[in-house]
Amino acid sequence: MTTRTADKPRLKTAHDKSGERGTIAVDFVEEALRCAERRGIGRNVLLEQAGIQAASLAAPLARVSAAQYGRLWSAIADALDDEFFAQDSHPMRRGSFALLCHAALGSRDGAQALARISGFLRLVLDDLRCEFEVSATQLRIRLVDTHAGAPRPMFAYATAFIMIYGLLCWLVGRRIPVMTAHLRCPEPRAASEYRLMFCDDMRFGQPASYVDLAPDCVGLPVVQTSASLKVFLREAPANFIVKYRNPDSLAARIRRKLRQAPPGEWPDSERLAAALNMAEATLRRRLRQEGATYQSIRDALRRDLAIARLADTSETIAEIAHALGFAEPSAFHRAFRKWTGVRPAAYRVVRRARGAAEPL
Repeated sequence: MTTRTADKPRLKTAHDKSGERGTIAVDFVEEALRCAERRGIGRNVLLEQAGIQAASLAAPLARVSAAQYGRLWSAIADALDDEFFAQDSHPMRRGSFALLCHAALGSRDGAQALARISGFLRLVLDDLRCEFEVSATQLRIRLVDTHAGAPRPMFAYATAFIMIYGLLCWLVGRRIPVMTAHLRCPEPRAASEYRLMFCDDMRFGQPASYVDLAPDCVGLPVVQTSASLKVFLREAPANFIVKYRNPDSLAARIRRKLRQAPPGEWPDSERLAAALNMAEATLRRRLRQEGATYQSIRDALRRDLAIARLADTSETIAEIAHALGFAEPSAFHRAFRKWTGVRPAAYRVVRRARGAAEPL
């Protein structure tokens, strides 16, 4: 891939929301859409509201921005009047999550917040019960199927976990380490994406479903306020679907380091290893153990930055290509098709309200 080394506009780094939020695999989009389709809601209107091009979903490597997925989440919840996406026999009516947040906001610490979260979910869900157990070594969140029979799909367990975990992390103002996750369901196709959301030690086909967190969170004070809650609810769930992903892997450390500079200035593997105080061979070996390479991390971060800008800005494709370090838009087109299987234009949000054609 050819990159420019001079006259590049600096790509926004750590404080740029598009760069920080990452992207969501198309598998999650399809799972959410299937929940709506089972209740007779067509996907096209939902995708249009989310700003997602239907054609882009055909590519197995396709991804959407966190903002797009958040809009899709809201559109489905509105259409179904159910914030649990009709995955329980008792609908979680629109506005339930906001009430849950208000109920937990007045807690003094994580333990009291968990008790309120558990009590609230017991009132609004019939088929899935959420229980919490605290010991000296772990906080266990049990996701208990109340009816005997086959386990639920992974997406149902993940929806419950996202609500509980995302809210708890936000309340105490930090990411709580996830130690292990056991699920009754079979391993889904997007298992690698779920491991990003949960943790590396994630096992499927287990006798019971639970997630173990580091226990010190129960004693942490609730630090949020009514003012910060307004921002949290305005951006949920996109703000915590990716914000609280596992940050402890070497690949995550490398992504954070790369975000500090524009792509044209990213170091080669030798300089990166030196910056991380390790030998280059050690860097390669540890990444191989995580199923990654330095090049795959670079490509994935460029892809995420490109998707976010294509979906959420008015920049032309040529401007995005230039900002991402490509010498020519054609090189960006080729790389984007390799990453996702579709053209960059497929990720463009249709801005009909502006009455203008999308720039290419």
